[in-house]
Amino acid sequence: MSISLEKGKKISLEKKSSSGLGEILVNLNWNARPQKQGFLKTLLSGSGAIDLDLGCLFELKNGYKGTVQALGNAFGNLNAEPFIALDGDDRTGASVTGENLRINGNHIADIKRILVYTFIYEGVANWQQADGIVTIKYPGAEDIVVKMDSYNSRLTMCGLALFENENDETFSVEKIVQFYQGHRELDRAFSWGLNWRAGRK
Repeated sequence: MSISLEKGKKISLEKKSSSGLGEILVNLNWNARPQKQGFLKTLLSGSGAIDLDLGCLFELKNGYKGTVQALGNAFGNLNAEPFIALDGDDRTGASVTGENLRINGNHIADIKRILVYTFIYEGVANWQQADGIVTIKYPGAEDIVVKMDSYNSRLTMCGLALFENENDETFSVEKIVQFYQGHRELDRAFSWGLNWRAGRK
């Protein structure tokens, strides 16, 4: 069984032990190969393959802010600040497990908020054909599913879900699924205050 989170709605993660929430897994899966196109359309627009990248903005209680993502090789650290790590970078979408962001829920007292996002690193901004889905898993609880079910955008960045600290005991999770021009615009919308520069993988 799983819980499908509706846009604008929040849910609190259930704490199952005194030590914390355990490891929280945020998984992104998508259809890397959109439906078949005609030869001329493929020639004009490229292969049509989509490379989605999973990442997050984070803010710790001590004021430390940053990002975890493959772009810029900012893969994070699960057992030290920021207590968030990206497994790797699936450039093809062929991986059965997709891309995984791991959050150390036993360090919830150190984390103020996390904004999970995805962006199209390569490929046409066709979110409907990408058909992305985010699944949040943590010990002893039902999976939480965040469907990317808002499609009418040609923007390449999508804010997915916002985790916020609740009394140092658990996280609330809110479905966002809102599109932006890029990292700066996403940052500005949530008042993160980071300085951005261009990067490559």
